[in-house]
Amino acid sequence: MRCNILSNNYEAKTKDELLEKILNEMPAEYLKTPGTFTHDLSNALAIVMQPYENEIEKAWKYFDISFLTGEELEKRVYQLKGITRKQSTYAIGELTLTGNGTVNVGDLFETPNAVQFMSLESKRIADTGKIKIQAVQAGIVGNVGAKSIVLMPMTIQGIKTCINEQATYDGFEAEDDASLLDRYYIAVRTPATSGNKYHYMQWSREITGVGNSKVFPLWNGDNTVKVVIIDSNKQPASEDLVKKVQDYIDPKGENEEQWGAGYGMAPIGAYCTVQTATEKEIRVNAKIVLETGEDIEAVTEEIKKNITAFLQEIAFKKDYVSYSLIASTLLDTPGVAEWTELTLNNGTTNVTIGVEEVAVLKEVNVYEQK
Repeated sequence: MRCNILSNNYEAKTKDELLEKILNEMPAEYLKTPGTFTHDLSNALAIVMQPYENEIEKAWKYFDISFLTGEELEKRVYQLKGITRKQSTYAIGELTLTGNGTVNVGDLFETPNAVQFMSLESKRIADTGKIKIQAVQAGIVGNVGAKSIVLMPMTIQGIKTCINEQATYDGFEAEDDASLLDRYYIAVRTPATSGNKYHYMQWSREITGVGNSKVFPLWNGDNTVKVVIIDSNKQPASEDLVKKVQDYIDPKGENEEQWGAGYGMAPIGAYCTVQTATEKEIRVNAKIVLETGEDIEAVTEEIKKNITAFLQEIAFKKDYVSYSLIASTLLDTPGVAEWTELTLNNGTTNVTIGVEEVAVLKEVNVYEQK
C-alpha cells in the first residue's frame, strides 16, 4: 500500500478495510471466502498491519502542523520558527487607601466576589494614598471594573478603606492554540526580513498581551513606521502595553535620544511609533420574541457574550460590522425565537470601522416583544 504524500490527510485503515484491500489484490483464481486458507492468512496479515496504520496516521498528523495541539504544537512551532506560546499575565491597577498605617508588599485586597489583589509596594499611608496592585490569579479574571475592589480580607492596622478608582487591566489568558498557529502561519507566509513590514508585524505580536497589529510604513515621511495594536482581549491596548511594544521594537528613551538608533529590534535609522487602536463604540438595540420559559435578563447576557465574541473575531480583519451578521448572532442565541426590531448604532445598515479602529460593544438593550 502507498501513501500519497501530496494528500491533505492520512486516515488509518481499519482491520476490515485492510482485509478487503488485501483480498482484492489477490488473484481471482484464489478462494477468498471466510474459512479458506487465503482468507485466514489475509485476516492475520490485516491484524498485524493495523497498528502500523495508526502510527502512520499519527506521524502524518505530526508533519501537518494544523493537526497538532497543546505541547506538541508548542514544540513544533518552536522547532520550525522559534515561536513560543505567550503566557498568561496578571492584571494590574492602582488602589486608593484611607487611614493611617503601613501597607506591605503582598497585603491583600478583594472584590465582593472574592477576586483578590496584592500590593506591589510597601508604603506608609497618611490620611490617603495610592498603591500599585496586581491580581493574585493570572488571566482575564483580574480585569475588574472601577470601584469594585473595596474589601480587605485581613485587617491592615490603621487602614480604613480601599477602592480602585479605575478598572484594572492587562490580565490576559495564555495564548490559545489558534492564536499560536496563526502566528506560525504568518511567519511562514509573510517572511520577515531586514526590517520589512512583516518584521514589524512579527515583533509587535511577540509581546504578551498583543492580540493583533497593523503596520503603516512611511506614515510620517521617509524612515517612519507606525504600528497600531489591540490587546489579546481585542480591546484598545493600555498605555503600559503600548510602551512594552514601543520599547521592544524601538525604545525612545527619556528624551527620544534612543529613538531610531537601533536600541530595539528595528534597524538603525527606522523611527517606529507604536499606538493603540481607537475604540469604535457599538450599540445594539433589539426587540425579540423569547422561547417559552426563557428569562429576558438571562437571554440578554447571552446576547452580549455572543456579540462580544463576534466583534472579537472580526477585530483588525474586517472594515465594517455587518448588520446581517449581528442579526444572525441574535437568532443563534439560545432562548431567542426571533427578532422583530434591530438597530446597530441607531441604524439598520453596516457600521464602518476605520483602518485604525477596533469595534467594542458598549451597549446592548434588549426588549421582549409582547
